[in-house]
Amino acid sequence: MAAEYLADRVLYRDGLMLIVDKPAGVPVHGGPGGGPNLEAGFGALRFGLPKPPALAHRLDRDTSGCLVLGRHLKALRRLARLFSEGRVGKVYWAIVTGAPDKPSGTIDLALRKVSTKQGGWRMVADAADGKSAVTTYRTLGTSSGLSWLELRPRTGRTHQVRVHCAALGCPVLGDPVYGTGRESAAPPLQLHSRAVTLPLYPKKDPVTVTAAPPPHMRAALTACGWDGS
Repeated sequence: MAAEYLADRVLYRDGLMLIVDKPAGVPVHGGPGGGPNLEAGFGALRFGLPKPPALAHRLDRDTSGCLVLGRHLKALRRLARLFSEGRVGKVYWAIVTGAPDKPSGTIDLALRKVSTKQGGWRMVADAADGKSAVTTYRTLGTSSGLSWLELRPRTGRTHQVRVHCAALGCPVLGDPVYGTGRESAAPPLQLHSRAVTLPLYPKKDPVTVTAAPPPHMRAALTACGWDGS
């Protein structure tokens, strides 16, 4: 990824952290096979500091939106504590297939990672051996068999929002693992990290940052009632 492009996607910057608008389709770090990734461009985000920032958390490759980076080791420790204690407010927007039975509610469904026959992995519901996972949701609009959901994960399990949407009977549109996104004509994953709120400074108000939805979600969001704000 071009360094200049990543620098243009900075939504917030202070002495401790950066929040960038992660593009969909780009992994946050390089895998065994290499290829483009966000970390490769972090050198452009030093903004005067001797070392580049580092990831304070993760987003899936195909999820867009707010991604928090720590600018140095002390900041990363503070951010890690906020995330581990569940004190970071996270808001996701998703376009899902169908509609939940209830327009709002809480999904309390423990999750566990399992290996697949294809050599990969996925998350599954497991009340006995899984780790606690809780997400609240509300329906913001519907159109032609699709729904626009606002989701607030209260825990930070891998693929939590995607698995919980599927458990509602409303998988995220374009999800190749937990929905119907394996079909050749499926759209890109319709999941966006809309906002984060971090109580980073004890004597200041929490920092809240929002990211505009990506182009590939805007048509469905508009159909479901989004006014572009």
